Amino acid sequence: MTREGVALTRFKRVAKVVVQRIQEVLNARVFVIDDRSIVVVSTKPETIGQCFDAPSNLRLPLQVEQQRGELILSHLESDEISLRLAQVLVELVISQALSIAHQPLQPELKNKFIHDLLRSPSRDESEVLREAQILGLDFTRPRAVILIDAAHYLLSCPTKPFEMLDAQTQRSIQVIIGSIVKFFHLPNDTICAYIGGSEIAVLKASSTQDLEAWADQKDPAGNPSWANLAALKRASTALLDQLRSQTQTNLSIGIGRYHPGIQGLARSYQDARAALSLGHHFSGQNQVYCLDDLGVAAFVGISDESTKIDLAKHLLSPLDQEPELIDTLQIFFSENCYPSSTASKLSIHRNTLSYRLDKITSLTGLNPRLFDDAIQIRLALLLRSLVDSHPESSIVSDRKLGNCTILEHSDSLHLVQMPNVFSR
Repeated sequence: MTREGVALTRFKRVAKVVVQRIQEVLNARVFVIDDRSIVVVSTKPETIGQCFDAPSNLRLPLQVEQQRGELILSHLESDEISLRLAQVLVELVISQALSIAHQPLQPELKNKFIHDLLRSPSRDESEVLREAQILGLDFTRPRAVILIDAAHYLLSCPTKPFEMLDAQTQRSIQVIIGSIVKFFHLPNDTICAYIGGSEIAVLKASSTQDLEAWADQKDPAGNPSWANLAALKRASTALLDQLRSQTQTNLSIGIGRYHPGIQGLARSYQDARAALSLGHHFSGQNQVYCLDDLGVAAFVGISDESTKIDLAKHLLSPLDQEPELIDTLQIFFSENCYPSSTASKLSIHRNTLSYRLDKITSLTGLNPRLFDDAIQIRLALLLRSLVDSHPESSIVSDRKLGNCTILEHSDSLHLVQMPNVFSR
């Protein structure tokens, strides 16, 4: 939308408020015309879009930013109210409407605040909390980002702020946000905002208590950054079903991990956005995506090395108290996944090896016998091993580790060559 189009939209918005309020206090027909004498708002809808050509009792100028027009009263009952009093009342209504129009609306303020919070995380935390308090947003609770891609439903331009969207798109956004708040029941529990393009961000309270309705006793506790993700996925899946049913269009959801602090919300947003991008590329739409469910794609597609390392530790965390299983995996991969030579190297029976591999599958959800799962486990072992061996390394070197070449540079670790394909 052009600047002129935005100005006209604001002009019409103010005009509608003025006409509605004047109609409530005066027994008259009210018209607002633009600078070409075309009716843009009226108590007689059939006159909108026509050139105004009728007798009038009172005409007053109306200007919003650069858009000029006139407010016209006709058929005013002079025995009920004098023209002078009517003019004073109309001028007062116009003044109040213009004063409000020059202030951003609450949804626009909130949308911009959340947009800046998620995409510009370097702001002072105390300042952010102060602004949040003014807007009535509660950031005292831990929150994770649920990111909704509603491109097929909104059909909006990628860079438009909320106030520049057409009325239909704004209504569509409010439909989705209203549905989200209704789904989670408590508005304070769920902070929603349109943050541009096709993205609607949900800052969901993510403590165990907040996700109790979707929790399962079998859910792993794990690292705080990954805790309660299983419940969050169930909640997001149910939410996606509701939104798709309501909109009858393709929608997708990306889930971010919880990260502590106000600036942690930006990291959670990056997690969710990466999950959405990779999920769309490899699995299509109409799904819920989270980094720990994306398999090898997460290790290949994520550019942030700390996130890769966190993911590696998370995938292997069920084995933290099982050093025997870690050793088994290391030998299994060094033997190119041959069961016979692995069992021989470990000095155990093949049935014992099979039991151990089954236990690994049960604990991690990843089966070392399957190619994609084996690649994930192998990469996770390599990344964790490097971090454990060189927690503060700033050395630049190329070196071999098993069947994988590693380029180690400063604090980042880059996998250059994938492990060899294995045989059964």
